[in-house]
Amino acid sequence: MELSHSLLLNEEACHQLGDVQKAEFIFEWLRYLEKLLLTTSRNDVREKQKTLVEQLLSLLNSSPGPPTRKLLAKNLAIIYSIGDTFSVYETIDKCNDLIRSKDDSPSYLPTKLAAVVCLGSLYKKLGRILGNTFTDTVGNILKAMKSAESQGRYEIMLSLQNILNGLGAAATPCHRDIYKAARSCLTDRSMAVRCAAAKCLLELQNEAIFMWNTDLDSVTTLCFKSFEGSNYDVRIAVSKLLGTILAKAIISKHPGSAASHQSIRRVSLEEVLELLGTGFLRGSSGFLRASGDMLKGTSSVSRDVRVGVTQAYVVFISTLGGPWLEKNFAVFLSHLLSLVSQSHPKATQTQVDAVCCRRCVSFILRATVGGLLGEKAQIAAAKEICQAIWKLKKVSDAVLSDGNLETRLSSANVAANQHMLVCALQELGNLIHSLGTTAAPLFQDSSTGLLDGVIAVIPHPSNCVRLAAAWCLHCIAVALPSSLTPLLDRCLERLTVLKSSPEAVTGFSFAVAALLGAVKHCPLGIPHGKGKIVMTLAEDLLCSATQNSRLSAQRMQAGWLLIAALMTLGPAVVTHHLARVLLLWKCIFPASPKDLETEKSRGDLFTWQVTLEGRAGALSAIKSFVSHCGDLLTEEVIQHLLLPLPCAVDLLTQLSSILKTYGSPLKTSSVVYRQRLYELLILLPPETYQGNFCAILKELTADLTAPDIQVAASLCLLPSLCHQNDLLILSPLLQETDHRFIEEQLLLGNGVACGSLEYDPYSLYEDIEGDSVPKPLPPTLSVISSAAKLFGIVCTHVEDAQRLLTLEQLLNSIKHTKGVRQQVVQLHVVSSISNFLKYLAGSKGSLRPEGIRRRVLTLVMGALESTNPLLRCAAAEAWARLAQVVDDGVFTAGLAQVSFEKLKSARDVVTRTGHSLALGSLHRYLGGISSSQHLNSCIGILYTLSQDSTSPDVQTWALHSLSLIIDSAGALYYVHVEPTLSLIILLLLNVPPTHAEVHQSLGRCLNALITMLGPELQGNNPSVSTLRTSCLLGCAVMQDNPGCLVQAQAISCLQQLHMFAPRHVNLSSLVSSLCVNLCSPYLLLRRAVLACLRQLVQREAAEVSEHAVVLAKDSKEELTPDANIREVGLEGALLTLLDKETDQRLCQDIKETLNHMLTSMAVEKLSFWLKLCKDVLAASADFTGVTCVDAMQEEEGDRGDDASVLTTRNNEKSHPFTNPRWATRVFAAECVCRIIKQCENANSAHFDIALAQEMKKKDSRNDFLVLHLADLIRMAFMAATDHSDQLRLSGLETLLVVIRQFAAIPEPEFPGHVILEQYQANVGAALRPAFTSDTPPDVTAKACQVCSAWISSGVVSDLNDLRRVHQLLVSSLTKIQAGKEALSHLYNESASTMEILAVLKAWAEVYIIAVQSHKNHKQISKTTTCSEGLLDLVHTDLGTLSRLWLAALQDFALLTLSSDFASQLPDEGGAFYTAETSENAKLHYHNSWALILHASALWLTSTGFAVAEPDEGAANLSRPVTPTSMCQGSSSSATAKSPEDVYTDRFHLILGTSVEFLCSLRSDASMESITACLHALQALLDVPWPRSKDLGIELLNVLHRVILTRESPSIQLASLEVVRQIICAAQEHVKEKRRSAEVDDGAAEKETLPEFGEGKDTGGLVPGKSLVFATLELCVCILVRQLPELNPELTGGPGVKATKPQMLSEDGSKLVSAALVILSELPTVCSPEGSISVLPTVLYLTIGVLRETAVKLPGGQLSSTAAASLQALKGILSSPMARAEKSHTAWTDLFRSALTTVLDCWDPVDGTHQELDEVSLLTAITVFILSTSPEVTTIPCLQKRCIEKFKATLETKDPMVQIKTYQLLHSIFQYPNPTVSYPYIYSLASSVVEKLQEIDKRKPEDTIELQIFQEGIKVLEALVPVAEEQHRSQLVACLLPILISFLLDENALGSATSVMRNLHDFALQNLMQIGPQYSSVFKNVMASTPSLKARLEAAIKGIQESVKVKLPSSKHTVNPGKNSSIQLKTSFL
Repeated sequence: MELSHSLLLNEEACHQLGDVQKAEFIFEWLRYLEKLLLTTSRNDVREKQKTLVEQLLSLLNSSPGPPTRKLLAKNLAIIYSIGDTFSVYETIDKCNDLIRSKDDSPSYLPTKLAAVVCLGSLYKKLGRILGNTFTDTVGNILKAMKSAESQGRYEIMLSLQNILNGLGAAATPCHRDIYKAARSCLTDRSMAVRCAAAKCLLELQNEAIFMWNTDLDSVTTLCFKSFEGSNYDVRIAVSKLLGTILAKAIISKHPGSAASHQSIRRVSLEEVLELLGTGFLRGSSGFLRASGDMLKGTSSVSRDVRVGVTQAYVVFISTLGGPWLEKNFAVFLSHLLSLVSQSHPKATQTQVDAVCCRRCVSFILRATVGGLLGEKAQIAAAKEICQAIWKLKKVSDAVLSDGNLETRLSSANVAANQHMLVCALQELGNLIHSLGTTAAPLFQDSSTGLLDGVIAVIPHPSNCVRLAAAWCLHCIAVALPSSLTPLLDRCLERLTVLKSSPEAVTGFSFAVAALLGAVKHCPLGIPHGKGKIVMTLAEDLLCSATQNSRLSAQRMQAGWLLIAALMTLGPAVVTHHLARVLLLWKCIFPASPKDLETEKSRGDLFTWQVTLEGRAGALSAIKSFVSHCGDLLTEEVIQHLLLPLPCAVDLLTQLSSILKTYGSPLKTSSVVYRQRLYELLILLPPETYQGNFCAILKELTADLTAPDIQVAASLCLLPSLCHQNDLLILSPLLQETDHRFIEEQLLLGNGVACGSLEYDPYSLYEDIEGDSVPKPLPPTLSVISSAAKLFGIVCTHVEDAQRLLTLEQLLNSIKHTKGVRQQVVQLHVVSSISNFLKYLAGSKGSLRPEGIRRRVLTLVMGALESTNPLLRCAAAEAWARLAQVVDDGVFTAGLAQVSFEKLKSARDVVTRTGHSLALGSLHRYLGGISSSQHLNSCIGILYTLSQDSTSPDVQTWALHSLSLIIDSAGALYYVHVEPTLSLIILLLLNVPPTHAEVHQSLGRCLNALITMLGPELQGNNPSVSTLRTSCLLGCAVMQDNPGCLVQAQAISCLQQLHMFAPRHVNLSSLVSSLCVNLCSPYLLLRRAVLACLRQLVQREAAEVSEHAVVLAKDSKEELTPDANIREVGLEGALLTLLDKETDQRLCQDIKETLNHMLTSMAVEKLSFWLKLCKDVLAASADFTGVTCVDAMQEEEGDRGDDASVLTTRNNEKSHPFTNPRWATRVFAAECVCRIIKQCENANSAHFDIALAQEMKKKDSRNDFLVLHLADLIRMAFMAATDHSDQLRLSGLETLLVVIRQFAAIPEPEFPGHVILEQYQANVGAALRPAFTSDTPPDVTAKACQVCSAWISSGVVSDLNDLRRVHQLLVSSLTKIQAGKEALSHLYNESASTMEILAVLKAWAEVYIIAVQSHKNHKQISKTTTCSEGLLDLVHTDLGTLSRLWLAALQDFALLTLSSDFASQLPDEGGAFYTAETSENAKLHYHNSWALILHASALWLTSTGFAVAEPDEGAANLSRPVTPTSMCQGSSSSATAKSPEDVYTDRFHLILGTSVEFLCSLRSDASMESITACLHALQALLDVPWPRSKDLGIELLNVLHRVILTRESPSIQLASLEVVRQIICAAQEHVKEKRRSAEVDDGAAEKETLPEFGEGKDTGGLVPGKSLVFATLELCVCILVRQLPELNPELTGGPGVKATKPQMLSEDGSKLVSAALVILSELPTVCSPEGSISVLPTVLYLTIGVLRETAVKLPGGQLSSTAAASLQALKGILSSPMARAEKSHTAWTDLFRSALTTVLDCWDPVDGTHQELDEVSLLTAITVFILSTSPEVTTIPCLQKRCIEKFKATLETKDPMVQIKTYQLLHSIFQYPNPTVSYPYIYSLASSVVEKLQEIDKRKPEDTIELQIFQEGIKVLEALVPVAEEQHRSQLVACLLPILISFLLDENALGSATSVMRNLHDFALQNLMQIGPQYSSVFKNVMASTPSLKARLEAAIKGIQESVKVKLPSSKHTVNPGKNSSIQLKTSFL
């Protein structure tokens, strides 16, 4: 293939290849050439032009395939557009000659077609340069068309389209001829030709004015004709043509010149609508024929025409655009509604027609109003629709009130406007549903009267209007949850009042059912009591049904419908009414078969009608119960359910005889009864109705083969039984499209109705996909599909004999029918058998007996050769399932053999397609059918079939089957890859583009091959790269295919390739094809595009985004008219698409794609992303301000009245997004939060304004989030104050994130302030609306969270400013004080629980912060600041708050009890929840209890547990005064509660809640809750009263568990803090006991005092009972986790193993230090004996920590852990226990061992050198020396070692170590006890003196040496007072010379270094202190050494001089005291 990459075709290489490779080679060259030409210089092209053109023309003659000819033509055109054009005429002539040629042989056809394509391409590219040649060319082409076959006509039409495109207005002379030719092609029998003709005409109408002027009528009629018998593609193409032309007729401005020539006719909107209406109502028959048909009374409009016209309406309006629709909506609406009005009775003469027409009208409204209008305009449209409803209501009222005798006529009139009302109501519902809470203004505007209007039509005489009105209410309730309860109340009230009107009873029962169905879509629910009202009303209706025969049927239906709808409220509600429902269920059926017989004999037609209606209703209600309340299905309930079942089945068997008696009036109700029973049985476990299997099976068989079935319900039965992928290929109509809603009716065939609500009112409350109206099928169809399903279940469970019998019956019934009926029966039978096999395979059953297998096989075999493709598909599936169930190799081989034989012999399409799919299915279900010869024969046969060019169908099915085999064979297929791939390429290059389905199958095969090859495609060896090139080539061919679904296949193949071999896929061309198809009219293509994009952006988001923008800028015209990539990038285009797209799956993909892009690019392109989000959010900001009219005028002003409407929605540049929907805005707000999160993980400058500004200055391209803070606040504000509740929630969430992230950032320009402070007004304004009375509780709850975050963030320091937000919280506190009763009754009680708890949690957070900052400030300063104020703010409400907090905690405690205590819980619930809604309330309590707990604990500690609030009477101290607790229980507990009890209760409440939570930590417990719990415990233990309670051990065990299961350092630290407090409490406890014992036994002997503390007299600590043991466990756990070396098991025995000491992390150090503090306190909690047990462990751990963490740090510092361990050591060593007589000796021994251990750290056992910090160890030794009693350290051996250590360190080189050593010696020398200090003095003093003299000799050079010297002197000075009298003089004599030697005289002082000067000052000061103290020695020394004396005098003189100099200049500053002291010392000499 590399050889093909050259400018000229490498003919040599080409000739050596075989045919297939040659075609591939040429195609590859042409592809390369196209890219190359665009980059080659003009001169190079001209040089080679001649040869190139010759090569291309010679290819033209070699019959190229369709994709090759297209590329060839493109290249020719490019060459001429770059190079010289003089030979172009020759080329055109050559092409024309080829077309004129008389050769009609099939082999010559490709050449002719290629010539046609070339002409089109040349004219398109070169246009007017070609002058007048075009008339001949066009004439020639048109002439050729007369004799052309379909492919020729197709190519000619496309070629003419290109010619017109290139020539523009110049082609006018040919317009008429082309128009005539295209007209005939528009009704061609080939669908592809029709599509091509439509495209050609679409091009033509750009210039040919006559098309949308004089010939408008005939063009319209022509299009209607074209719709007849059309397929989906034709409908899309022709509707686009028709819509565009009609739109053009209205908006075109006619040029003056044309006006003079032609008689221009103005076309009004009414005329255009009239034309469209004609097509809709009369089809293509025109005006004359219609009248004849009307006389005959036959319907002449075929469904495809109607569907086509429907699509044309949508194109027409979309072309005119949203603003136009806004202006003309009223006219348009009345026209649409008139289509289904009385004035056109033919459109709605049968119910089937009416349903279809209504669907079409609804579709037009949905696509235009829902798709083109922004939210403001939609609200205006809703008002219009509402007015229409009122008008229609008035008409029907007038007719009803007219007391005329001709009642028959009036009833016809009433029915007349029913369809108009249905369409209007459905669209109104849909509109409001899509608007969500933004529709609120509609309901506040009383002039519209929307709700009144809908409720007024509920009692309409027509059933379908009542249902539509009910559904409309359902939509309103889902959109505006706040209206749900009022609506429900209104309807229930009407239902009760109007019980005697049959219409009102059915209408309002529908409404109530629809509203109950809406509850599950409203998270806030409805009040629990409503269930009871509904149930009572339903019972009442059922009981009164028999009282009035006029109403019995209606009341019966209404009663059961209400019960069935009630079941959707779920177990929590239903459980209260279950007993009554079961009783009603039992009563509706006769108790025994005998009673049933009596019924039969006594009943008449009317009673049977009512009875069946009632029983069907009961079955529905129970079905609803089983499907919605699975949790309540206990054994007992199932037993109750089963009682009436046998009787229900009995009635089923009797139905046929009852029908015979009463005839057809009962037919519908009996069918409905059957269907309901079947549906219920499908849901119940089969074993429950085992006894009735035979009877049921009999009825099912009868139903499936009933003689009176006329219509084939293939589409309700088969799709679920076929595989999804098969359906796509084999039945194009089943593909998902945007027009699915109307296309469905074409699937069902003319006699069958589409689904519609009136067929099953019970679907009103069911869940449906999407937001459209439920569409239940007619009962006659749905009963069959239920029967087929149930057949599968029952047949699986019966005996073999019974199965055999049933299969026999089915076979016979097929044999005995003929024609259409036979097909219908066969369809039913095959679907039942498929269900049976599917169910059997699912339940792992098997088919043993040969007889059964044979019969199943016969049944399936018959269907495999049926003419219905869907049936063949289902049969192939059943065929494979049969093999799967039998699971026997021989049987499977036999099946495959049967198919082989058939395929070899048969010639008809049906057999060949059926059996080829059967082979594929066998492989799918059984893997690669074990043996490879099967595989080979299968592939061989399918190869042959796939090349059968006479039948595209056979090719399609064979290739599809091949793709299944490739999928399932896996690696086995590897040997076949190459031949398969060349087959695929061959077909791709040769199958005509008109056979799109073959290309789709080829795409599936290629996809399967790529998947099979997988990552191997990355390889570099030649064979792999050949395969890869072929795959890419195949994709390229498919990408060029005109069929959108083929392009979709190409994209998914490229997506696979990109996954496996990303380097080899050209990203830019892939991205370009994705961008072009972003807004394709084909849903499946858009889905493929987004699936691919989603994958690409996961790896290379930035590249994809860049490619898209580059492409958009390069391309001349916009890539996709709707998505403006050029301005807003791919991201913006995707957001726009998200706004318009309705398909859920697509929207999900778009969101994921955007999320991936955001994750990888938001930080780099920060401004871009924020601008996008801001644009989307700001586009709606003007929503409230401007009235609709103004907006319409503005938009009108912007837009010229021309056809450019298609290109963009709005020509404003400022707003890339016009009126985005609320859902898109919510997504944008979520994106803002994600962007902040992304920045969090990026550069710290994003959250540091000073740094950000500085970096921005350095490089202006830098961009940081903090610089966009104003935008972030503005976006959050816009979202938080919107109409849409969801958007308000997102906005508040964004605000919360912003506050949390930016609260602490200081404002550099105003020190002491933070950056957020300037936005406080915005924050206040964003929060205020959330606290109004009509705000839903979830929004208020969120706003409370933001309030507390804002107050506690500390952003605002001024109290007055804070008050604004604080006031909001105060207002909500007032609102909730009344408890659960006071809040709104609009929602479920749990919603008010949520709001109350949110308020309490917010206050708790504020209080906690206030207390903390108060503490901090108390520590820092004594002044009052904001924190004081914050505490004051909260203080006023603390009384109320504390009461509510405790109540909430009490509720939480009740709710967390296990279910065993359910019976003991209060019946009416708690303070803030009701018993019925406790399940829902639990979640809200879980979210907020922790902070409330912490706040309550803080409050209790602040009052010291000593305050009872004044407002609590003695009666109710333990429970807060809430309405619930006031009325109950007060009498019994009134007397008992003392204040002490109240404290105890509260204390236990808080402690119990905490411990219960911490005991059973779930993995999902939030860190926040755990921390809050621990802080609460800390707070409790801060005050004396709780500390006096003995709770230690359990609490310690719980904390131990927390530490084990949670890694977070903050949680572990908090736990240790609690442990420390527990130990403190225990110490107090022991002290208290000892004190009181001493006081009591004051006179007694001390010996007899009992021992207090743990360990008593024995010293034993019992695990599990000992507090100390538990603490030790916990501390060891912490220490060993941080320092595993402490664990003797790890380090191999207790010997000290030398490891390198380590620095712990900051958190680790804190934890270890905290643990050591606790350890050091432990001995004091024990008795003396106990302390002896504990001490070794404590010492081991403390010294161990010292050993492991004593790291040398610069500057001689101690590491924090070493410092902590020394501190702990000091605490232990100085413990009073060491001196207590009972423990003294043991402690002394242990201390000695400990000291030995410390000394051993220096010289480790195994001699390895350690890098321990000598300072830490010396300090430890010093602590031992100074803190223990002398007998510990004075043992000679220890003392000697200690002295040696000091000696060694004195010699060390490290100056810092020397300094520390001197300091330590200083403290030892001063130790008062001579036995301790003297040995050290004797041994070390001399070394110190030597050291100092040495320094004295060389004079210190730097501050460090200066410090060493100073410390040394201090040590010697310390010795002086300690020394005995006789030695003192010697010491002083040593000291003085050293000090004096450092003095400087006045000359030297001036020039001395700072070090020397400092030294001089130091020496002088010391001399002045020593002199007076030891004057005699001083005098002696001075006398004996005159040099010293002289030096001292000089120094003193120097000082006096300097003082004199200073004196005159600064009199006041000199201290006279100093002066005098100097004089004194001078005279002292």
